Amino acid sequence: MIIKQNIIDFLINFSLDKNNEKKTSVENVNVNGIKIIKFINEYWTSKQRQGHSIHEISYRACYKSELPGFFINLFTEKNDIVYDPFGGRGTTVVEAALLERNIIQNDINPLSQILSKPRIEIPELSEVSERLNKIDFSGEIDSDLDLSMFYEIQTMKEISSLRKYLISRKHSGQEDYIDSWIRMVATNRLTGHSKGFFSVYTLPPNQAVSQERQIKINNKRNQTPEYKNVKEIIIKKSKSLLKDFKDKEEIEKLRKIAAKALFLEKDASETYDIKSATVNLIVTSPPFLDIVQYAEDNWLRCWFNNIDVKQVSKKIIMAKSVEKWSEYMSRVFREFYRILKKDAIIAFEVGEVKKGKIDLAMEVVKIGLNQNFECFGILINQQKFTKTANIWGVTNNSDGTNSNRVVIFQKK
Repeated sequence: MIIKQNIIDFLINFSLDKNNEKKTSVENVNVNGIKIIKFINEYWTSKQRQGHSIHEISYRACYKSELPGFFINLFTEKNDIVYDPFGGRGTTVVEAALLERNIIQNDINPLSQILSKPRIEIPELSEVSERLNKIDFSGEIDSDLDLSMFYEIQTMKEISSLRKYLISRKHSGQEDYIDSWIRMVATNRLTGHSKGFFSVYTLPPNQAVSQERQIKINNKRNQTPEYKNVKEIIIKKSKSLLKDFKDKEEIEKLRKIAAKALFLEKDASETYDIKSATVNLIVTSPPFLDIVQYAEDNWLRCWFNNIDVKQVSKKIIMAKSVEKWSEYMSRVFREFYRILKKDAIIAFEVGEVKKGKIDLAMEVVKIGLNQNFECFGILINQQKFTKTANIWGVTNNSDGTNSNRVVIFQKK
């Protein structure tokens, strides 16, 4: 049984510093007459690329693997069920699988499953290479979409050939875990700001710019797309993703978890495929009002995967007011209460938005309390921001989201 006071004491006395010099700062706030504790410390490292190599897939508004790892290690044991209702690129479930937990992921955006499931159903590198060698990359461009500002013409032919192959395999029911891996890696390599992508230099791969803006970038940088070997880039990225696996046994452990895993594309408030009182831990980060346009930022990924981006946009909840957002999240928390076991935990990551004028963490505390959850407090992980965060207009400890804020609840 998870005892509230034990968790509070742990968070207060926690220190990443070996000399135990960096102490937790504690603040108390009052919400609906209930004292809520804020725990302020560095609970996981702010350094880049400290997690497993399999996590290195870019996506908008994703958190580091250390975040779910912290809560998975703290609140669960092997074979427990960890669930993420807003799965994104799959950071929570991939980390949970690496830690030998069973997993459930949900995300109404079909790109989420495309980017996450293959990283649990992992193929051998030799299988990927063999499959790529069987694909005919010499076809013609079969799209009316002008992408010449991103790709050299031969590169575009190879991308188009791969796209056609994957669409055919999916429609015929022949797509397997090797095809899914190739789809995932290719989707991640479509655009980016280094030579390891199919495209000319553009914004980081977590957001695709429009054709018009890419033309401006090309003009400003005086650049034109050069040929990129699609097959070689997929192999190179596959090697990079798999580099931290020590042996086949580690991959086989993930495959066993994948065989029992559940991946859904539902409204998070209506996940009827999940049985009542079965989940041990929820770690998630929801859509933040209308700050990130998930579908629009992924228009190129949707094109490659033959997904109707307009239909996806209609499904994704992007509330423009705190009232509408809270109304929806109240329904989501009601569903959480149904699927969680007694004493199970929610770690709900949110951020300050609207230049710090809205603290969603406090709104989430109210929502959870109203749905009969007990709140352990708000964990605030202090960190320095990356260049990507600055591109979003976020500055450290100033405007926008200035840290990870995680509200911790327990079902009593």
